[in-house]
Amino acid sequence: MAELDPEDAKIVTLARSSRARTGAAEGAAVRDTDGRTYTAATVALPSLKLTALQAAVAAAVASGAEGLEAAAVVTGADAVDADSLAAVRDLTADAPVLRADTAGTVVDVLR
Repeated sequence: MAELDPEDAKIVTLARSSRARTGAAEGAAVRDTDGRTYTAATVALPSLKLTALQAAVAAAVASGAEGLEAAAVVTGADAVDADSLAAVRDLTADAPVLRADTAGTVVDVLR
């Protein structure tokens, strides 16, 4: 992987810290078109289940974001699941989604 833009590195760091702070399966962060960031972790309640990326997108939308510049998810999974990717694409069709391993190393960028 090429060196990350500082703003992309920031959302990877925020996603990693959200995961670590909660002990969740995943952590995610998104940056909206105004440069604001939103973070979240996996939500696994009996009545509500959201991936970390879905939760981060929901936080952005609830705060009035109309589009995303980029998204990052820190996960032990080999891929970003389709529902997480769909949540990002609902706001912005071409925002890059960075998938990082649990150490915070970006292993994939989905466009």
